[in-house]
Amino acid sequence: MVMIFFCAAGVALGQTETSEPASSSQLQDAANEISSGKLDLAERDLQSVLRSNPTDYRALDLLGVVRVLEKQPAKAEELFGQVVKVKPDFAPGHAHLGLLYLQEGRAQDAVPELREALRLDPGRTDAAGGLVHILREQAKIASQQGNLDDAVSLLLEARKYAPNNADVLYEFGVVALKRSLVDDAIQAFQETLKLRKDDSLAVFYLGYALMDRGRFDDARQQFARYVELRPDDPSGYGALGMSLAGMGRPEDARTQFERSIALDPKQSESYYQLGLLDLDAGDYDAATRNLQHALEAKPNDALTLTALGRVEFEQKLYPGAISHLQQALSLDGSAQEAHYYLGLTLARMGRKQESSEQLGIAARLEEERKAHGRRLLRLREPGGDSSSSK
Repeated sequence: MVMIFFCAAGVALGQTETSEPASSSQLQDAANEISSGKLDLAERDLQSVLRSNPTDYRALDLLGVVRVLEKQPAKAEELFGQVVKVKPDFAPGHAHLGLLYLQEGRAQDAVPELREALRLDPGRTDAAGGLVHILREQAKIASQQGNLDDAVSLLLEARKYAPNNADVLYEFGVVALKRSLVDDAIQAFQETLKLRKDDSLAVFYLGYALMDRGRFDDARQQFARYVELRPDDPSGYGALGMSLAGMGRPEDARTQFERSIALDPKQSESYYQLGLLDLDAGDYDAATRNLQHALEAKPNDALTLTALGRVEFEQKLYPGAISHLQQALSLDGSAQEAHYYLGLTLARMGRKQESSEQLGIAARLEEERKAHGRRLLRLREPGGDSSSSK
């Protein structure tokens, strides 16, 4: 933060004309002395100006910078407050006050001052940097609390002030992907990779976004790149396997899931995906084994329990299917596939009214999913196993 104030000192003078050459010369000397760390000399010149004109906002502003560097934040705040009162359209005063608030951990107070500084002078990089820092932190908290719309809005504002900031682009991409704004996520990750071509996390999430759009071969290329960048991460091989499965290459997909498990036997998602391959192939014993392994690594996973219910449904083991499907719904009442197969199972057992209720719920959930653009994929976290996001 100190370096921000050093840089800002010269800007304050360059933006304002003065009809007092002597004062202007003293102010320029003071700015140079601040940049050189000669605070006592700067103080002398600034006090000289203020004796002649106690409301000289440029001198008050620079003196505030001196107080910041002297670690006297209360006095600095008072001086910057005088600056914006005397000269409300003086961008450096608002920028310095906002940056001081940020330095003191008062982000909520900093935001309006930094925004005003940028409204008055869009080219102030110090104010932009401080505001972007705050917006990113607020977006992180909002995302952790599940307020994805707020996180998206905050990062969109950050992008306005820092359109070529790779960190902002990447973070926006992740939040957009979680919010099912998949096309926005794809664009953000692609722009990130133009700035940082070997950003492995951007590569990983771009692959997931492309897979969500059904662009499985494009996704495969991204995941292949990811495993080149991070060959020891089992999540990369699991994601690569999913893209290959989407391309209709189950045996190649199986190879990648097995590589993922070889690196980390607790890769529940890879076991789950193997179970789905076995289920589609009609190998119900293998499907059950792999799905049970998935549950051992990640107990109480609604999707794995649903898949086990499907295996038992296909084998006409209806009581077991109902048990697993109901258990899945107790964990996630919005699991559309669990409602659907529970409805089919109940129909096979002659429980028509209950079946109709479950199939109706499944149909409603599917319509809601389409209306809101929700993903069918659940998002895996690189370097670990899948998250609970669906």
